[in-house]
Amino acid sequence: MLWDLFCRVIDNHGDLGVAWRLATDLSARGERARLWVDDASALAWMAPQGNARVQVLPWRDEGDFPEPGDVVVELFGCDPPAGFVARMAASPKPPAWINLEYLSAERYVERSHGLQSPQFSGPGAGLVKFFFYPGFTPATGGLLRERDLQARRAAFDRAAWLAAQGTGWQPDERVVSLFCYRRLDALWPWLADGRPTLLLATPGAAQADVPGLPANVRLHRLPWLTQRDYDHLLWAADLNFVRGEDSFVRAQWAAVPFVWQIYEQDDGVHAEKLDAFLDRFLAGSNAAFSLELRALWRAWNRLAEPPAALPDDATWRAACARWRQSLEKQHDLTGRLQEFVAARW
Repeated sequence: MLWDLFCRVIDNHGDLGVAWRLATDLSARGERARLWVDDASALAWMAPQGNARVQVLPWRDEGDFPEPGDVVVELFGCDPPAGFVARMAASPKPPAWINLEYLSAERYVERSHGLQSPQFSGPGAGLVKFFFYPGFTPATGGLLRERDLQARRAAFDRAAWLAAQGTGWQPDERVVSLFCYRRLDALWPWLADGRPTLLLATPGAAQADVPGLPANVRLHRLPWLTQRDYDHLLWAADLNFVRGEDSFVRAQWAAVPFVWQIYEQDDGVHAEKLDAFLDRFLAGSNAAFSLELRALWRAWNRLAEPPAALPDDATWRAACARWRQSLEKQHDLTGRLQEFVAARW
């Protein structure tokens, strides 16, 4: 089938990152995709080779639009152009219309996943939009996960990849990746434990105004990485600081200790979203580790005072492995989207 994906780049690269991963995963499963986006410039480094089965088109609000595909997915409530929606409504067999929402571990996601939104007015009058929620339980839409992800992860050569990036990594060095909206001074005491550490900083806030580092920490500034190489970065690290949605999900597939910097919202609801994920992630963990990790994550999100040290590495790594295994037992987001469409059209 032909899938039309609509995406607006708000203020970071995550929305486009999710859209591109979905488009390419659909193509790997035999589908065709058109990605309509208002700013595709980041694809120059995110996906420089493109994809023969994914057509990238500029978002436009006016003009003539082609016949809609079989499925229309608006990512994160971006509202497709009125002219395109009008063509959807005029089609003899209107396409499936899905609003792919933001990821959350909150309980409302299970209640809201799959709900209908009939359109009673406007260019799409008579159509029905369906809400599709990614999530962490079988009652949600799942997470993006390529079919070959496990095989690629198993074949990954950490030393070779780090050498190819010119990091000069030594086998006794702990590898820490840093991708963040803003860096907090609390990071440096956490890393100043005497263990030789290679800090791999991604472009942006992670590389800006780096203060004097602890003597045991060596900084390497990375260029913008392709999506595949960003996955490799997460696999190569012993500890990952990630942000937003796309890198947050990829860190969970990496199954090594990670700290999430959630997108901050003025009304403070991001704190509830952070705690909702931790409630699920820490279920079954011992009380001491749970308190330590929750304190660490809340501090990294400016919601609490920073703890003095990182949690025990072995306990943390075991928790991440268990979490990934639990997620791998569930169907992935792309497959669930295909099943969702097939059951209704």
